[in-house]
Amino acid sequence: MTMQPAGWYTDPVNASRQRWWDGNAWGPHVTSNGTTWFEPLPPIAPTTGRSSRRMPVWAWVLIGAVALIPVILLSPVVAVVALVILITGIVALAKGTRTWLRLNSRKAAIVVTASAAAVLLVTGSVSAAVLPNAGTGSNTEAAHFAAPSPGKAHESEESSASRPTPTPTPTPVASTREEVVTEAVPFTETRVDDGALPAGQTQVRTPGQNGEKTLTYRVHLLDGQEVSRELVSEVVTTQPVTQVIANGTYVAPPPPPAPAPAAPAGNCDSNYADACVPIDSDVDCAGGSGNGPSYFSGIARVVGRDIYDLDRDGDGFACEPY
Repeated sequence: MTMQPAGWYTDPVNASRQRWWDGNAWGPHVTSNGTTWFEPLPPIAPTTGRSSRRMPVWAWVLIGAVALIPVILLSPVVAVVALVILITGIVALAKGTRTWLRLNSRKAAIVVTASAAAVLLVTGSVSAAVLPNAGTGSNTEAAHFAAPSPGKAHESEESSASRPTPTPTPTPVASTREEVVTEAVPFTETRVDDGALPAGQTQVRTPGQNGEKTLTYRVHLLDGQEVSRELVSEVVTTQPVTQVIANGTYVAPPPPPAPAPAAPAGNCDSNYADACVPIDSDVDCAGGSGNGPSYFSGIARVVGRDIYDLDRDGDGFACEPY
């Protein structure tokens, strides 16, 4: 208990109660069911034994030889037990606990740990020296000890059959490949004015044609499935042809006025020029309010007297429209 901190622990004299441990030794105070009283730890009476004669050396040798036989035969089992005790003793020394060995002092823990280490070393050395075929023997013995009874073997087979076999997780495989793709390059369109084409009309002068470009990608795969891609190169292999459309802008001029009917030769009044004003008792402008009997259609220049009063505004032109 020297490894335990101060506190109440099971009384080494009476396990039904607790005694105070001050960190180094047992105190005189005892408690049980909430009652505490003073009761010093009784002294441990020295053991008295009858004197006996010392055993001869050959007896100790015989006892050691007899004890060595099970160690040799059961060295694997003894080694396992010694290993368990060794680990437990190390835990007891590191944490200061009693563990399942019930070690009451640090000295006891050291003795047990050292003894277990010595037994483990001896069993290993004896097995290596006495049993040269320890590997085969151990395998045979392990197979012998591991061989289950028919009933247990049947249960084990049923358990193995009912237990699903774990599926190993495959390691993803990454790879890359190159992929070449061709795409169309759309053509553009432009318009030009054409004075020879009537206004409002259009005409395709140059038909448009799509071009073509070649794209090279580096494709990244994971277990054969594409996860990403990157463009490596882009080359236009065929240039597109621009489509040209003509817009008509030509506007036809208005038709010329119909010429005035020509008067019979020699029947034109000489007072008027540039047109033939007939000679009659009275001549009025065609489309006017006059009553004839003759009518003049057109415009004539007055070069003499305006005998028919055709130049109403006096500007020198007869039958000029208002």
